[in-house]
Amino acid sequence: MVDIEQHIRKALDFRQFHKQTFLLPNAWDAASAKVFEQCGFKAVGTTSAGIAAAHGYTDRSMPFDAMLAAVREIVQAVSIPVSIDMEDGYGSTPEEVANSVRQVIESGAVGINLEDSKMNPRDGLYDISEQQQKIAAIRQSINRLGIPVFLNARTDPYWIRKGTPEDMLEDTLKRTKAYREAGADGVFVPGVTDIAAIRILRKEIGGPVNLLAGAGIPSLQELHSLGIERISTGSGPFRAVISMLHRIGGEMLEHGSFERVTSDVLTYDDLLQL
Repeated sequence: MVDIEQHIRKALDFRQFHKQTFLLPNAWDAASAKVFEQCGFKAVGTTSAGIAAAHGYTDRSMPFDAMLAAVREIVQAVSIPVSIDMEDGYGSTPEEVANSVRQVIESGAVGINLEDSKMNPRDGLYDISEQQQKIAAIRQSINRLGIPVFLNARTDPYWIRKGTPEDMLEDTLKRTKAYREAGADGVFVPGVTDIAAIRILRKEIGGPVNLLAGAGIPSLQELHSLGIERISTGSGPFRAVISMLHRIGGEMLEHGSFERVTSDVLTYDDLLQL
C-alpha cells in the first residue's frame, strides 16, 4: 500500500528538481535502481528497452502487466522519486492510455514519459491532435488522484531522423508547443545534439526540457549553461552492463581469466546489504 502523504511529497520533490539541471539515470530493475540511489542520485527513471530486455522481450513488445510488475519492484526498492517510461501509453485510445498511466501512478511512481513514436517505428509518429488527446486524458485522470505527477511529453523527430535538420527542428517546436498546451509539464527531445538547435529549443519551449545523454551530446556543463533542466541516460547504462558481461564471458572463455569477476567488485555480503 502506497503512503499517500509520502507519495505527494516525492512528487513535489521531483517537480522541484526541474527548476535546475539534474541527471536522471534510468534503471531496469530493483537492484539497478538501488545502486543509482546509493550513488547519490536524487531520483531515478526507468528504461523501457532495459526492462523489456531484462525480461526477455524486445523493446515495445513487453505486456503491460509485466511492465507494471517491474515498475512496482523498482518503486518499492528505493526511497527516491521514480519516473516511468510509458512508451506510447499502453493503450489504443486516450482513455485506455490514461487508465494505464493511472495504474502506474497508483504503484507509487511520480512521473511518466509518453512518446509520440508509434509502437512500430516504421509507422512514424502519431498525429499531433491524437497525441494531444492522450495527454489531456492523462492529465485529467491523474489530477483526480491528487498526486502532482510530472507528465513528460517525448517527441521523436530527431530520434527517427526524418527530414532535414530544419524540418526536425520545426516539427519538434510544433509538437512541443501542442503537447504543453494539452497539459504536459515538460518535454523530452531525444536525439538532438546540435548546440544551435538545443539553444533554440530551450528558448522557444516554455517548460522544462529533457535531453538524452548519448554520443555527440554536449557536456553536462554546457547543457547547464544552456538552461537544460533534465538529462536522462535512457538504455545506456543497461547496454553498458550487458557489454561488460560480454567482455567477462569472452575473457573467461578465451583467456581462462577470472580477473573481471574477482577484482574490485561488490562482495557477496555487500550484495546482501544492497
